[in-house]
Amino acid sequence: MNVLVIGNGGREHAVITALAKSPKVDKIYAMKGNAGIAELAELVNVDYCDVKAVGDWVDAKGDIHFTVVTPDDPLALGLVDELEARGHRAFGPCQRAAIIESSKAFSKALMKKYNIPTATYETFSSYEEASAFVETCPIPVVLKADGLALGKGVLICKTREEARLGVKEMMLNQKFGSAGNTIVIEEFLEGPEVSCLAFTDGKTIVPMITSCDHKRAKDNDEGLNTGGMGTFSPATFFGENSAKEVMEKIMVPTMSAMNAENRTFKGVLYFGLMKTNEGYKVIEYNARFGDPETQVILPMLKTDLLEIMEAIVDERLADVQIEWEDGACVCLVLASGGYPEAYEKGKEITIGTLDEGIQLYHAGTAKKEGKLVTSGGRVLGVVAKGATLNEAREKAYANAKKIHFDGMYYRKDIGIKYQEITKE
Repeated sequence: MNVLVIGNGGREHAVITALAKSPKVDKIYAMKGNAGIAELAELVNVDYCDVKAVGDWVDAKGDIHFTVVTPDDPLALGLVDELEARGHRAFGPCQRAAIIESSKAFSKALMKKYNIPTATYETFSSYEEASAFVETCPIPVVLKADGLALGKGVLICKTREEARLGVKEMMLNQKFGSAGNTIVIEEFLEGPEVSCLAFTDGKTIVPMITSCDHKRAKDNDEGLNTGGMGTFSPATFFGENSAKEVMEKIMVPTMSAMNAENRTFKGVLYFGLMKTNEGYKVIEYNARFGDPETQVILPMLKTDLLEIMEAIVDERLADVQIEWEDGACVCLVLASGGYPEAYEKGKEITIGTLDEGIQLYHAGTAKKEGKLVTSGGRVLGVVAKGATLNEAREKAYANAKKIHFDGMYYRKDIGIKYQEITKE
């Protein structure tokens, strides 16, 4: 079977690495891929946000049997719909279902309507009304761009002045482009965060192992929001009671709500959750694998990923037994100096001999004149597994020291967060 994977980051490298293990896969194509992905797949230089162009390429190729759409933008633009309309098998939610991520206003309204626990909120499309609201709302407060913003469209405002400036930046200065034309202003929640991803075919929902992301650029959760500076799995505080609560109060109700709205979700549904004094609450939904959560989840998957994906497309997920490895996994993101703001590209990357079992996922890399160079803000993900979280963490950091490029930086505290919280 020939498989096409849409996307070009560390998440896609992890997905392709997992798919390459399937005995059913003959050849993998990647659109557009990166230097690391090129070692496993043939790269295709087509703009994957041009859904018609992608459909035309798949039609012309003639031998693509399955397409995996991983990034948020093409899902929101209806790439899965386009491919299915042309008679091709594709993994990922349809455009109507992908709105659960592409519109914060939609997802908040969905949770309110179906009593899915989340922060209280208000939605604004008027700058004047949003500005008036932040003059009286409780502080701190959270501002969210309604649309897609590369995982960065969230501002946590600790003072009223920060809230005033944030509304202006989003709605007038268009810091996140048109994504900020409408914004959600919501209650600031406190507690440990956990990423709970699940496979679902709209009838059955199966949680993956949990993970904890580190969004802030600097140690101790300081600095600007990023797409994610590292992850560890599983979440140290998430036990059987937590799993039962999340399944009964959040996962199943969300799947059922989407069905009730005629927006049946088939694919990977990502639940960004916070454990509060009132129980788990939804911080955000994503309509696909997270990045860099995927980089610590898929290395622990024992079941054939393609088998799971095909079962979801065919709505027979209940027939698949999904199994995971024991132990822990850590992903450490190596980033370009300046990220998540301005940064330079084209820095040569040198990689020493990595220890056995270390997985290096490429995110923002390219080949230039035969040399491996940086081409993005998040450049590489160093992934290590261990019997314990500390063992995995030590391996990841030891191997990060064997990699270098000018301006490289990474957080020193990945895998420490939340270890002291009692498991429930």
